[in-house]
Amino acid sequence: MEYTQNNNDNGNMKKYIPWMVTIGAVLLLIIFWNRISVTIPAGHGGVLFRMFGGGVDTEHTYDEGFHFIAPWNTMNIYETRQQETSEDMSALSSNGLEIKIEFSTWYQPKWEELGTLHAKIGTNYLNRVVIPAMRSAARSVVGRYTPEQIYSTRRDAIQEEIFEETKKLLDEKHVQLNQVLIRSVTLPPTIKAAIESKLKQEQEALEYEFKLQKAQQEAERQRVEAEGKANANNIVSASINDRILREKGIEATLKLADSPNSKIVIVGNSKDGMPLILGDLK
Repeated sequence: MEYTQNNNDNGNMKKYIPWMVTIGAVLLLIIFWNRISVTIPAGHGGVLFRMFGGGVDTEHTYDEGFHFIAPWNTMNIYETRQQETSEDMSALSSNGLEIKIEFSTWYQPKWEELGTLHAKIGTNYLNRVVIPAMRSAARSVVGRYTPEQIYSTRRDAIQEEIFEETKKLLDEKHVQLNQVLIRSVTLPPTIKAAIESKLKQEQEALEYEFKLQKAQQEAERQRVEAEGKANANNIVSASINDRILREKGIEATLKLADSPNSKIVIVGNSKDGMPLILGDLK
């Protein structure tokens, strides 16, 4: 009787074992879900750290979306979209004056080198490499120019040189530099006033030179016009002779003869024989 009861109990236990295993697996899945699943947001990339498989995976960058990983591994997530950082700093010009510059930098990590960036520099690469590179390049470039050049004439060139030097530094650190923009340049008040006064004088000189050129051009135009008229008069005068005048006189006499009005015409004068019209008879 007892033997039969034990067999029934063992049979019942065997029926419950699959359920118990399933429930245990579900509980373990719930407990370790955050360790075995990772969702990488849009505009981000993942770098996997394998605890028992060689550390950081520098060969593969994980795309955005859902991923399963071993619970003992770690996924490090980086924003891979373009980011911006602003910097307000002081630098010395070529003549030793302090210049304050505010500029912005557009940057992003290189997708293919994200694993290497994580292994060598880490998630705080902005403060570790981007900002120091910006500061170093800006001080180097500003030191080549005078305050006047920085403030006015060479600003675009300075911006381009800062970009090129910063880019060289960041390319070696697995960061892509997209643009450097100088927002403002602040000079000492006395230097700024002197530069603005000089620029104003140069502008006035350019305006005066422009007006002078316009006056010279107008004088030249009038001279050419006068010469043209004089040449035309000379040509006309040279083409008029006695024969032409006599022909014109004959034409006029013929027209008068055809006219219905009465007139007195004396043909031939003492000099050239041209007709003289004395008047009409009404």
